[in-house]
Amino acid sequence: MVPDVSTGSDTRGLIVYLFGPGRRDEHTDPHIVAAWDMAGAPDPGRDPAATYTQLAKRLDHYVDLRTRELGGKKPPQHVWHCPVRTAPGDRYLTDSEWAEVARRIVHATGIAPEGDEKACRWIAVRHADDHIHLMATTVRADGRRPRTHHDGQRAQAECRKIEAEFGLRRLKSGDLTAPRTPTGAERAKAERQGQTVTARHWLREQAYAVAAAVHNEADYLTVLQSLGIKVKTRLGPETGDVIGYSLAAPGDTNAAGEPVWYGGSKLAPDLSINRLRERLPDQKAADHPRQVADPTDPWRHTTTAIQAAHTALDSGEDAAAQGHLAAFGDALYNIASATTGPHRAELRAAAMAFNRARRSATRADHQSAIALRKAAKELAYASNEPGGLAIALLFATVHLARAAAKWHEQRGHEQQSAAAKEAFRHLQAGYQQAAPPVLADLARRAPRAATTRRYEQDVRVALPDHADRILTDPTWTALTTTLAHAETAGHNPRRPLAEMGARRELDSAEHPAEVLTWRITTQPNRRTQAARSRSTATSGTSSMSATPHPPTTPVAARPEERSRHR
Repeated sequence: MVPDVSTGSDTRGLIVYLFGPGRRDEHTDPHIVAAWDMAGAPDPGRDPAATYTQLAKRLDHYVDLRTRELGGKKPPQHVWHCPVRTAPGDRYLTDSEWAEVARRIVHATGIAPEGDEKACRWIAVRHADDHIHLMATTVRADGRRPRTHHDGQRAQAECRKIEAEFGLRRLKSGDLTAPRTPTGAERAKAERQGQTVTARHWLREQAYAVAAAVHNEADYLTVLQSLGIKVKTRLGPETGDVIGYSLAAPGDTNAAGEPVWYGGSKLAPDLSINRLRERLPDQKAADHPRQVADPTDPWRHTTTAIQAAHTALDSGEDAAAQGHLAAFGDALYNIASATTGPHRAELRAAAMAFNRARRSATRADHQSAIALRKAAKELAYASNEPGGLAIALLFATVHLARAAAKWHEQRGHEQQSAAAKEAFRHLQAGYQQAAPPVLADLARRAPRAATTRRYEQDVRVALPDHADRILTDPTWTALTTTLAHAETAGHNPRRPLAEMGARRELDSAEHPAEVLTWRITTQPNRRTQAARSRSTATSGTSSMSATPHPPTTPVAARPEERSRHR
């Protein structure tokens, strides 16, 4: 059961909508099921003599008294509105059940506490099987305004109780950090235009993807414009600085042909200009990605940073953990954009699902997650996808998403935990699509039997408690190839085995050899690093004066990503 509290100032206008045919003639049999006084509330849906104006005057009675008392000054936003909808698949409630729901919610929100004879006037209108609309005018009989602080949260809490008592689907409690859901009008508009998502939803996803890839506020607005999105900024009256911004989707106009604007904070709480600035510092051009010596570095760096984020979730520092979850949300967009293959769709779905898990009422410490955010932005400019490293990165995201779900669940963040679990399922599905061919290729290129026996001995020395499980793991052969690569890259096989085995426990791993394969894959090539260091030393200062490679367009903003319906 979902309540959605809002306020306005047009009593009669809302009544006209509630008792009218609806925007698509979807309103059937509109009528009042509950009110502050059933005898005193004219019902235009049942009484032919009752008019919208009569009902508006009855509701506005105390508002009008207060207006005269204030000398003609009407209280602002005095109309309180709260649709309450059952979940898809729930049984349809009777009028008497909806009446009970209405009375409980106006009591819980402070609109009309039970037994309060001076409470606000209110009505509950039903014009569909699955929902009612609660409407009130927020001036009491004594002239005071009702105490409606946190009314949305209180309405949600009461709905959770009603769900349990009425045998309805139990929804997750929120904490006011969820983005606004598209309105019925927005959904109807998208349906009429043959769009798969509403303009609000599409803009939100584009904004998240661009914010994940760019380095500063100016780039953020510029890249959004390059995607055909209209951008409007709001400037401070004294300083002239940008204090807000709004976006409009291509071709999305109102009846007058004007763009339909959505403020950043209306798309999602962490897309407001202030929240963006917390994670988009105005970095200098020198900090932007340049041509890297090893094109696999972005993949390796991101994998390492995600593994470190896993440690942050276990640290007990909630602000740092929340900062890493926000950065992980950005990383998922860039990983999806930089990935090729059929599993890319699962990664995109995971990024969108994780948006609800990337924020909570815990304020994020974004500074603690700089390494992950920087690595993810490097990945946004990557031009290739190294097979083994890409799978190792995907493997790391699966485990971090699962850890994120557990972290939120332990703190009672129900919606965030559910979102992280959904992202985990998408990432796991993507991994299961992408990993088998790479593991099979590694197994096919296994070293000779003598080398394999040597690696068996290395495993028994480095990880004696896990050796039997590792050596009987179906992916053991793939691990031998990975160990051979590590040895060629300048590593003693026993060292990465011991280090990777100690990084996180292996007892719960179903396939410990598979876990070690991807962890060891991320180890840098020591011989290449040494050669690069020697090259840098011999080149002297000439390399320092070279012109840096200009920043390229991030993957998320390239033309092939611009379609509104992917």
